[in-house]
Order: sequence, then structure tokens, then C-alpha cells
Amino acid sequence: MNENLIQILIVIPLYNHQKTIAAVVKRCLALQPDILVVDDGSTDLPDNFSQSIGVPLIRHSRNLGKGAALMTAARYAAERGYTHMVSLDADLQHSPEDFLKFKVAISRNPDTLFIGKRNFSDPSVPNLSRFGRQFSNFWFRIQTGQSAGDAQSGFRAYPLYVLEHLSLSQTRYDFEIEVLVKAAWADVPIKSLDIGVTYQTGGARVSHFSLLMDNLRLTRLNTRLTIRSFLPWPHKKIIEPKQEIKFSILHPIDSIRNFVSHKLTPFEIALSAMVGIFLGTLPLIALHSLAILMVTGFFRLNKFVALGISQFCMPPIVPALCIETGYFMTHGGQFLTEISFETLGYQALDRFYEWCIGSLLVAPVLGLIVFIIVYLAAASMSSALERE
Repeated sequence: MNENLIQILIVIPLYNHQKTIAAVVKRCLALQPDILVVDDGSTDLPDNFSQSIGVPLIRHSRNLGKGAALMTAARYAAERGYTHMVSLDADLQHSPEDFLKFKVAISRNPDTLFIGKRNFSDPSVPNLSRFGRQFSNFWFRIQTGQSAGDAQSGFRAYPLYVLEHLSLSQTRYDFEIEVLVKAAWADVPIKSLDIGVTYQTGGARVSHFSLLMDNLRLTRLNTRLTIRSFLPWPHKKIIEPKQEIKFSILHPIDSIRNFVSHKLTPFEIALSAMVGIFLGTLPLIALHSLAILMVTGFFRLNKFVALGISQFCMPPIVPALCIETGYFMTHGGQFLTEISFETLGYQALDRFYEWCIGSLLVAPVLGLIVFIIVYLAAASMSSALERE
């Protein structure tokens, strides 16, 4: 996008912050003339507030939620030709002067959604806020495989195309989690910017976050998003989709060559393969795929490599190897030589225990062997491609 075409609107969602809103608006006006306040059903504002605020104001007749206020602002901005909106809270938690950081970042990367990462080194930051950020960042990584510096921060820069094309259903604080996760799924670049934060002490701080209801909404949303992240069908893309290459156990060499040609590094391919073999060897009956998706998502590894190569661990060879190893370890160096209905039927619990014990040795050994083989193969293919 041409820098001259970028038009930014500062958006301030407002709900019962009559004591601080004037200062926030005044400081924003010193930086940027295009400002919109969305009053989400406040009950503490004076009758002449609309005239005194000095910037455009949209009022909801009742409290609909922060997410609803942001979507109201997004529609307003789109109708007037803006390309981006930068949202910040009305309680002076955010420093309006940090808007300049967002302005510079948008000019350099206009397709990116920027999140303000609050500086939590100040001892005045409540422990509950610290925990909330860690909790949200953890689930964001599980659901997307990406890191978010501050998934709960309300100081953000939204490219309007993101809000126009995503299917968003949440209307309160959970909106800010939903939009981040679905934007990541849609291949929207997401980056963090360091910002300051100020928490008022004592009764001066006004928070409308409900520990019960909003946490219930967030729990329900995170449960739904996590389940969706593990389902096999692709997410909706609003950026040109990347071609996803599958790993075939029938053609492993060709599969590795395809991944190398699509710019995956030999180390990433080998590490993904090692994780697939390691988890595939463990006795996670009916849970192997789920475990692989969670681990590869959290560590941003390639799920197709891990899932594909884990098929080598299907019965009977690898489980039998684990059982034999476990039997050897628990029976003084003897091997299980009799395979019968009694040894595998009546003694099934014993075999499962031996499978568990044996897998603790077999899984890391097989994983390391596969890592070395796949890494050497991928490195060789990568070198060959560079010479071509």
C-alpha cells in the first residue's frame, strides 16, 4: 500500500470513564486530528458531553461491549475512507503519545496488525494483569502456533481489511482475543510494539472487567478456538494462501524434497519429524494426533511432517519394540519370546505397562535417529537445490 494512501483513525471506546476521557482526547488531538469516541452506553456523562468533547462521537443507547464499540468504529472508518484504526482505552492506562510508534509502524508495514506490548516491569502492575497476559499468550500460542507479546492489550492498530473480512462473533472483552486468533489463522502478520502502561492505584482505577462473567466468556471462547485449531479443515484466509505440502510415508524422500523446495529449513523439517516419531512411539492411545497438533502448534513446527512421519509408529512394529524393551527392563534382561492370547490378552495390563516403560527409552532413541537421517537428507537436498 502506498504510504500516501494510508489514513488512520484513532478510536477511543468509552464506558463510564468521565473523569479521564477529556484528557485522553486532548492528548490524542495533539498528535492526530482524526479521532472518534464511541460511547458504549455510559451513565456518568454530563448532558453537554457531545458538544464538549470536541471530536466526533457515536453513542450506543445501552452497553453492548467493547467489541461492539470497536466494530461500530470500524464501520464508521470504512465509510469515510480510512485504511487503519488505532484503538486505545479511555482510562489513561495507555499513553496516547505511543500512537506515534503505531503510525511509523503502519507506514512501514500497512498489512500488519500491531499490538501494544505493555511494560509490566513496574511494581504497580496488578498481579492479576500479569497472570491474565501470560494466560492469554499461552492459549494464543496453542491455537495459532505464534507468539503474542500481549494478547490482552487494547492498544492496537487494525488494518480495516482485517475487520471487514473476518467472521467475528464476540462483542465484549473476548472480541480482542477472537480477532487476534482469527487474524493469525487468516495469515495476517501480527507484530508487537513496546508501549508504556499506567495503573491508577486505589479507588482511582476504574475497571469494567467482570472476574466472573468475562472470565467465563473467555474460557468458552478459548475452548471453542482450541478445538477448532485442531480440526483438519483449513482456516479462512484473507491473505494469499500458502501452499500446504503433505508428508507421505509411501514417498518420504519426495516429501522431504517438497518441503525443502518450499523454504523449510533442514533443521525445522528434522525437528518436526523427531517430534512426530517421539510422540507416535508413546502409548497415547487414540490421542497421538491431538498431542502432535498441540506440540507442533505451540513450538511452531510443521504439523504435516510430524503427523505424516508418525504413521511409521503404527502397530505392530514400534509398539512391539517398546513392549520387548519394557519386558527386558522389568524381567532381568529376559525377552518376551511367547506371543499368544494369554501374553497379549489376559496379560494386557502387563504389556501396557511394559509398553510405557519401553517407550521411555525407545521414543527418544528413535526420535534422535530419525532427526539425524531426516536432517542429513534435507540438508543434502537443500544444497542440491542451491546449486541448481
